[in-house]
Amino acid sequence: MKNVIFLSPNFPANYWQFCARLKENGMNVLGIGDAPYDELYVDLKNALTEYYKVSSLENYDEVYKAVAFFIFKYGRIDWLESNNEYWLERDADLRRDFHITSGFQPDDMPRIKFKSGMKPYYQAVGIPTAKYCMVTDEQTVLDFVRQVGWPVIVKPDNGVGASHTYKLSSEEDLRAFMAEKDPHILYICEEFVNAEVNSYDAIIDSKGNPLFETGNVTPNSIMDIVNNNDNSIYYIVKNLADDVRKAGRAAVKSFGVKSRFIHFEFFRLLEDHEGLGKKGDVIALEVNMRPCGGYSPDMMNYANSTDVYKIWADMIAFDQSTKPEGDHRFCAFCGLRDGKDFKMSYADVLTRYGENLRMMGRIPDALSGAMGNQMYVAVFDTEEEMNRFYKDMTETK
Repeated sequence: MKNVIFLSPNFPANYWQFCARLKENGMNVLGIGDAPYDELYVDLKNALTEYYKVSSLENYDEVYKAVAFFIFKYGRIDWLESNNEYWLERDADLRRDFHITSGFQPDDMPRIKFKSGMKPYYQAVGIPTAKYCMVTDEQTVLDFVRQVGWPVIVKPDNGVGASHTYKLSSEEDLRAFMAEKDPHILYICEEFVNAEVNSYDAIIDSKGNPLFETGNVTPNSIMDIVNNNDNSIYYIVKNLADDVRKAGRAAVKSFGVKSRFIHFEFFRLLEDHEGLGKKGDVIALEVNMRPCGGYSPDMMNYANSTDVYKIWADMIAFDQSTKPEGDHRFCAFCGLRDGKDFKMSYADVLTRYGENLRMMGRIPDALSGAMGNQMYVAVFDTEEEMNRFYKDMTETK
């Protein structure tokens, strides 16, 4: 029986399903988290062989002691995972310190966590990347702007999501950013690319081959959603585009991905861009060595009539999966902001789209910055039906 440590199994809330599928596959599932045991979902409690509470997952010494305790009690740890971007470096440090070889190590972090470190691995397989400079001082950025023009995008080189991300359109914007930026964060500055985000989402086996593939499209910028307090929309595609599949598989090989659930982001150009490609081309954005955030795993299930939690657990237990896919559909996420006067009431939504809806509810505050406050997830057979849903849901009085 394999011993699997799952870090922060209670957050995001849907991650209990990873633990449950591991248990169904005969794994010893050992949880480490900072939530009181009594506050865990019953389903999560039932999936865990044991749970070790720490006062804070930020406290490495406490988490280290938790892993040591589990090794003392259960023996060698075969896997340690959080499937969470925030804890990737913590996971890697623990694997190194306890000689757990099934996963990324600290030496892997520069190429998978730092946006500047990712670019050579994209370029090695012929996937174009945006020009960039590191933000060392104001003059460095101005020199870069002379090459690429305004606007530019500035964001943490090692960051999660769209936090601390800025679109600078003038020297005045740059001066304000330099005065207000966090001095402890290393920023990267990139040329602006007019594009929509297309992702390659996959579960990869130990040989670097996909057991499952899908993708999503984000028509509006996550940066704008966060900075402008906009509604959030994105969808899981009905069928993965061939060019995204090709780019995703090439990037998997280049980055040396094995035995992981991944979310790789690409730009699809909305106009010709000198040095990058023609309108419609796919270019690099960034890699994320974990599942797409929020409710995306559930949406993948609805879009593909499958169970990605099971496929991932099969990969851990057996390095293969026979979980079938059924009918494919678009699965749309709509996250609405509080304080907007929407035309459709809650009752109207249920009346018009009740047969399409698969999930609805309040979004946790920790996720609301990028995802809105009230969410609806629905499935559609055609893109036209999905676009009508988005129009109806976001229209205000």
